[in-house]
Formats: sequence, C-alpha cells, structure tokens
Amino acid sequence: MSRLRIPRTSAWRARPAVQSYFNCQLRGTHTDHQHNINSLDSILIANRGEIAIRVNRTASKYGIRTTTLYTDPDARSQHAHSSPFAFNLGATAAYLDQDKILSIAKEQGCQAIHPGYGFLSENADFARRCAEEGITFIGPPASAIEDMGDKARSKEIMNAAGVPCVPGYHGSDQNPDTLAQEAEKIGYPVLIKAVRGGGGKGMRIVKNPQEFSDMLESAKSEARNSFGNDEVLVEKYITTPRHIEVQVFADKHGNCVALGERDCSIQRRHQKILEESPAPDLEDGIRKDIWEKARAAALAVNYEGAGTVEFIFDNDTGEFYFMEMNTRLQVEHPVTEMVTGQDLVHWQILVAEGKPLPLTQAEVEEQISQRGHAIEARIYAENPDKGFIPDSGKLIHVRLPIETEDVRIDSGFVEGDVVSSHYDPMIAKLIVRGPNRTDALRKLALALRDYEVAGPVTNIDFVKRVCQSPDFMSGQVETGYIEKHRPELFAPAPITSEVLAEAAIASYLHTTSHNNSPTALSTSTGSSTSWLNTTSDFQPRTFHFHSADFEQGPGKSPDVHTVEVHQTSPGQFSVRRPSDSTPISVSSSFDASTNTLTTYFPHTRHTSRVVFGPSNTASAGAIHLFTPDGSFRLAPSQPSWLAKALGVTEKANSLLAPMPAKILRVMVRAGDVVTKDQPLLVIESMKMETVIRSPASDMTVKRVVHGEGEVVGSGVELVEFEGESSDNMGEP
Repeated sequence: MSRLRIPRTSAWRARPAVQSYFNCQLRGTHTDHQHNINSLDSILIANRGEIAIRVNRTASKYGIRTTTLYTDPDARSQHAHSSPFAFNLGATAAYLDQDKILSIAKEQGCQAIHPGYGFLSENADFARRCAEEGITFIGPPASAIEDMGDKARSKEIMNAAGVPCVPGYHGSDQNPDTLAQEAEKIGYPVLIKAVRGGGGKGMRIVKNPQEFSDMLESAKSEARNSFGNDEVLVEKYITTPRHIEVQVFADKHGNCVALGERDCSIQRRHQKILEESPAPDLEDGIRKDIWEKARAAALAVNYEGAGTVEFIFDNDTGEFYFMEMNTRLQVEHPVTEMVTGQDLVHWQILVAEGKPLPLTQAEVEEQISQRGHAIEARIYAENPDKGFIPDSGKLIHVRLPIETEDVRIDSGFVEGDVVSSHYDPMIAKLIVRGPNRTDALRKLALALRDYEVAGPVTNIDFVKRVCQSPDFMSGQVETGYIEKHRPELFAPAPITSEVLAEAAIASYLHTTSHNNSPTALSTSTGSSTSWLNTTSDFQPRTFHFHSADFEQGPGKSPDVHTVEVHQTSPGQFSVRRPSDSTPISVSSSFDASTNTLTTYFPHTRHTSRVVFGPSNTASAGAIHLFTPDGSFRLAPSQPSWLAKALGVTEKANSLLAPMPAKILRVMVRAGDVVTKDQPLLVIESMKMETVIRSPASDMTVKRVVHGEGEVVGSGVELVEFEGESSDNMGEP
C-alpha cells in the first residue's frame, strides 16, 4: 500500500502516543496487534556511564521515569545523579548481580530494564529471567542472544542464511593441539577469538606457529575473566582488513531495516577509536549488498530491537565476511543517529512496547542520502605512547567544544569527577556531522582542538594526529592503520620556544601569587617549579621543565628545558633560554578564573589555557598547557645538583607497574634467568590484560615483589633483578 508522508517535526516526535498511532496506521498494522501494545512508564537502566545518561535523556523526553544503578566507586558519578531514583548495588562487580537488579526493578515498579552497552546487554540468561519476572527486557529475545553470542553457532546460522563467513575452525574440540593443527591448516597469520567475546577481549593475532601456544593461553585467560567462558575459534587473519558494521533494527511484526553502515577500522587493542558513516571509498553496490546481508543475518535469528552485524572487508579482494553480531545498541550508535536523524534509544523503546518500526527501508535510505557524513571519536583516559595503557584519576580541568546541531558530545564525566581504574576508561564520545566527509573531518579537527582535559592522560592529541593523517583523510583505512602509520602517528610533538616561555611565565605568576598569599609557604614549597624563588617579584627566576609523560627508569634521563624569566615591570617579561643569544621581551597576563594566559610575543599572540596539577593528586607539580601549538604536559625538573643534595636516587634493576592493576599471573620466581621479552607477569586494569616482559636477556630474578591477586598502584615495583641495570628497565 502507498505510504502517507507525515512531516516528522520535533514537536510531532514529542507526542509518543500520537506517533505510535500514526506509525500503526501508516504501516497497515493489524488491529489485533494494537491490543497487545503497552506503553512503558518506568525503566530501570542497568548500566553505568554515558549510556545510562543517554538512555535517561531519551526516556525523560518521552515522559518515562527512570531508575539508575551505581556501585561504591560510582557513588558520585554523573549517571548516578541523572535520575531522582538511584540505588547502590555495592561492590565493584555488582553491575552483574542479576538478583539484586531484578529485585530493585520489582520494588520500584519498573516495567522494563534497559541493559545499556555491556554487562548484561548480551546475557541470554538475564533476558530470560526478565521475561520470567514479567519485566520487559529492552533488547532482543534470549534465543537470538544465544544464537549470535556463540560465535561458532552464529557462523553455522549465517552459512545457512547465505551470509559469507571468514574461513576458519569453529568446532567444539578445544584441545590446544587440535587448535594448533587447525591453525596450520588455515595458514598463518590466524586470529584467535573468544567464542563469547566482544570489545576485542579474548582476541589475539598469531603470526607464526612458535607464538601460538602463548597467544592461545592469553586469549583464553582474558576470555575466562571477561565472559566466564574460555572457548575460542580460529580464523584466517586478513592482512589488509576493514571493519564495516551495519546497524539493523527489527520489530515484533517481521519488519527489519538496515540504517546504513559504519566504518570502524581505526582501532587499537582490537577496540575502536574512530567510527564513521557512511564508510569511505566503498562501492555503492557493495554497500547495498552488505545492508542486505545484515538484514538476512537478523531475520535468520528472528531478531527484535537494535543490533549490529559486523563484517570484515578485504581491501585486497573487495570481498566481505560476517564476523559477529552484537545483540545490543553499540557505543557508536550516535554516528548512525547523525546520518539518519533518528533517536535509536526511542526506537528501542517503541519496539519493546510492541510498536512497529517508525521508518521503512526506503525512508531510511532517503534520510541517509540527505544528511551527509558523521564521525565519532572516542575520548579515552589512556596513554597512546605507552601502548594505550589506561589511566585514571581526577579530572582537574575539562573544557568541551561548543555543541551545535552538527557537534554532539555524549559524556559520563565532568570536571572534578574521578576516572576509576575499575571500569572502562572512556570519558566521552565526540560526534560531528557535515554535508560530506571532508567537511565532517574539518569540524572534527576544530572540535578536538577545543577539547581540553587535564588530569589523567588522554588520547585526544593522538586522535587529532590520526584525523590529520593524509591516508586517513583520503579514506585509505584498515584495521592495521595505527601500526602501519606508527612513525607518523607517534612522532613526539616538539615543545616550541613559545610553549616553554608560556610555561615559565605561568609558573612565575603562579608562584608569585602563592608567595603573596597568607598560605604561600605551605602551598608553594612542595610544588614550585622554580629553584631560585626570591621574595621580590622583580628578580630573575630560572625554571626547569621536562615532559610529564617521560617514563622514569634506571639509565634514563629526560630532556630538560631551562628558561629564565625576569619581570621588568608589571606584566612585562624578559625571557631567555640558554641557547638564546639575547632575551626576548613579551607582555603577558593570567586570568586565574578561566586559567587563561595571554602572551604577546614579538611576532605573534598566544592565548592559552594553563592548568597546574594540585599537590594532592597524581598530577602534582604538572603543568597542563593548551596552546595554539598544541597541548603539552610538563613537569618541573630538579637540577642535578639539587637531586644530589637531597639524596635522590633511582631504584636500579626494577620493573614497575605501568598503571594501577591487579596481578593475575606470576610466571617467574627468584633465581630464574630470563631472556628478552620473556613474559614475567600478567596484570589486569580496566578489564584489559597486559603482559609484563623482560627488558633484556641473561637477567636473574632477585625477587617478585607482589603475588597473584594483589592490587598495586602505578609505578609500584613488580620485579627486582640482580646485576647491572638495563637501559630498558621500567618498560612493559
């Protein structure tokens, strides 16, 4: 039947009862279905962070009461305060406590549970228990979760449905020898994947037979800790792959649509950093074929609600293969919302209520053709220069880009919050849209430039470099992009003379303001960046800086930058570095209320944000600068003569914890002689396993400082060796 076209204005969308009536009439839904439609008045959100805030925002818009959950570490989090109704689950892992969550839902009279992105969103047992308790699970039926959650079973279903799959071994025999033999048959390189995996956990690339055993054990351990199941499959690893996924939606009436595809090829640790839609440099015929295969995958398991069908695309052959289906709403769903103009959380609620999908496939495609290109950048507390290890701590300064119709920020944190080491380190998502990919990239670059975070180390600068990388800008993406472009993406940013001058002037003004305050002695003694403090504001002062990201270790010393500052009159400074033949004269002022330093150099003006790390945090003494030349983290350096006078010495022959972590396995003991890169310990932080390896050969273990199960802080000694120190000590 022909479809009437009703203008979908924002006011019209705000009337869900009217919208559902028109949807039923427009789709020609049978009247007997309407008797089974129930509106949801209250939802319990069984997840944390930005997704809890995101679901609450949509539910509130449509007059639905929400109840949020939190654990002890999250008691003061933003999501815990996003609803008037919030309940403490207790221990860190309690987001998985099905009994407690269901009990709270019933006590609060919640008709439905939205499981968010992770935790229980792909747990078939939980979906089944919700149904048994008379609570609507906002997600697919338990049978679909089971079929698609088992990667081996899902391959069988896809093959039967005509959806192409990656060649590999998906059998039940998990004997290590069998798996190794199957890997040989497939041909290296191969990919080991947890059968019930997701988010890159339980996944390892194996390049040759010699490393298969260690990689298998590592993948199984991570899968066991993350999913309670250590079964794996082995597949052919495609050497130049792209990760292309399709957002699908299905209702209870047999309707299923594909809301376009997303390219998620820019990844680290098999986890996404950048996602965009539509996928660049993809032939339209292939694009439509992927959509159809995704719909076939969903229909093959009688799917309902939001799902993502993931494909691996071979850049060399142009062929694509089914990888897996995520039976939930994905982290990157805002990209699809930007290019379709739809609220996918609202779609989830409509489907859960028994209503038909708001749009047909033809209408979806019309929207996509008109709304251009969208890109999402995930903002993580992590250190790219140290293998993307997670970071944690207090956000002492946060400044966000200005949100517009084309610039969106989904965040679970604000300034003053603490990024916990217990959970995923994602701080926020930055999503932009433009009429085409070039314009979208320009908007993303500008928004990233305006994004400022001080406290934990973040990946913001790294994402900037990726977005400005020529091959990325031309659409030449693949999952190995970061490693392939390592020299370009990990080149250290030069600390310019202007930045050093700003750091010195800001430090001068900072210490001067402290010295003029009643508490000057107590606040400046421990964190001053000057070793020549005087009582006069018009005496020269010398400052020494090094990169705050420098990794301490025996035999290592940072590049120290020395700057002399002399205030010649209020607001006027003479600045000189040892390499300068003559000092330069600048005028500068600092607005403490906005942390803004404005400096007029002879050739240019810099307006920068300068934030000093409080003395009671991990950022003590650090200076965070957000300047026209980029962002920098500097730390005060003690002159060598002062370190000697204070008796400061380094701990020789030791490996240190690169992050706060729990020790999972200890693989050596005192007296062992180790070789270079030999695994010594395995630690876990923020659900990620990291192998600590030997920095050199012929080293004898003197002692393992901490045992399995212990929790250690960043920089804590893990292993002590005998003999001479190694220049590589301290690196995992």
